[in-house]
This record gives sequence, structure tokens and C-alpha cells, in this order.
Amino acid sequence: MQDISEKKVIKNIDFNCDLAQSFGIYKNNCEYELLDYVSSVNISCGFHAGDPMTIKNALLKAKEKNVVIGAHIGFDDIQGFGYRPIELSDDEIEALVIYQVSAIMSFAKTMNLEIEHVRPHGAMYKMAGEDFNFACAIAKAIKKCSQWLVYYGASGDVTEKTGEYVNIPVAHEVYLEKMYNTDGTINSVARDSENTEMEIQRLKTLLSYSQVSNIEGGKTVVKADTIHFSGRLSNSLELIRKAREIITPVPVNYKNACLSGWVE
Repeated sequence: MQDISEKKVIKNIDFNCDLAQSFGIYKNNCEYELLDYVSSVNISCGFHAGDPMTIKNALLKAKEKNVVIGAHIGFDDIQGFGYRPIELSDDEIEALVIYQVSAIMSFAKTMNLEIEHVRPHGAMYKMAGEDFNFACAIAKAIKKCSQWLVYYGASGDVTEKTGEYVNIPVAHEVYLEKMYNTDGTINSVARDSENTEMEIQRLKTLLSYSQVSNIEGGKTVVKADTIHFSGRLSNSLELIRKAREIITPVPVNYKNACLSGWVE
């Protein structure tokens, strides 16, 4: 167990959620309920989810709420909703990423909007959090789209090393509903919490100490730039409402500007 007395206070953090997680007749309108409480959104690009009208409506909603927009990339796997891993070469990864990011960038430009980040989905997210070479392939493709885009990845060494190696800005992402291993990686076996009180306590611990609960009953120090709020949990709306009462989220680039001294 790590010493919780060593405070590393988090003063600014981003809240993000996914949008356009629909396809054709399969709609997910409940995702818009979270939009009033986040500071950034990840819009699906039409591969694991999303279609042209869904993407357009998501961009319009994000513009209306004045939140930061990002591309939510995934494997081309509608039936598995992007949760099945797919082995690809570096060239295939590059093409897959550039195709999706470019679609959202171009769509956004027609509305006088710019995207600021890219977040992998499902199996792609998990693989990028564990496989340095895979994460670097994604990051290099993102950088080819724009050197200013922020790569959202699971908090941990792989994301940090990817940012340093590719020379791309990264945002370390954490979850309130998930348990963590002692090394700060997400434990994929433990069941997600849907206990709002417990998750809010985790948020308070994260903000006060930069620590998350681990599977051994202790606390592990993590880097945290953004918190992902899933719309799939039974308490999703209640959780994000109460989280917003504790701290007002700010976009990642705004947080970076604060840390650099450009914003007080």
C-alpha cells in the first residue's frame, strides 16, 4: 500500500464522454444526458459506431454546449461494437486511424469547429494501454493528421512513453467505476462499480492525492488529466451530476495552459 499522506493535489481535470455511439436503427440517445456535465466529447467515426447523420447531430449538440470535440476511433467491427481485438500491420493501423480522424476533422470544419483530441475505443483502447508499439502506431497516425491533436490513453507508463517517443501531447485517462492493479493499469477482470457513493469517494481521493483504489485494498498513484464517464452504467447520470458538484471540469488544453502559466 502506498503512503496516502503524500499529497499530489489535482486542481484541474477534464470530464469526457462518448457521443454518436449509434448505427442505423440502433440508437443511443441517453448519451446526450451526460453532455451538460462534461468538458470534452469523443465522437464515433463510423467504424465501431456512428453514421453520417448521427455524427452530424453529435457535432451540432457539442457545438451548442460549447464542449471540446475529439474523434473516437475504433476497429471496423460494427457487430462486435469494437470490443473484439484485431491484429493489424502498422500500415493498416495508420490507414485506419487517418481515415477516421480525417472524417471527423472534415465534418467539424463544415461547422467552423476544430477537433482537439483522439481517443481509441474498446479493444483498440485496451491494446493501446498494454502494447507500446501498437500505441505508438496509433499516435504516429494521429500526429500525421495534426501535430496539435492530444492522444487520450489509459493512465500509465505506456501512454507516457508513447507521448515521449512520438512527441505528441497525451492525456492520461482514469475511470471512477473501475478497479486498478497495483501498477496503475486497469484490472479488466474486476466488475465495474455502480455505487455512486463509492465512486464519488474515489473521485475525492483522486483529486486530493492522485491515487486510485487497487485490487489489493490499497492506493496507487496515477497521472490523471481526464476522467471518462460511461453512459452504459445504471448510475451514469447520477454519478456525473455529483462529480460536477465537487469540481468543475476543464478541457485538457486549458489545464495545460494553466500549468504552463498562460492562465491563472
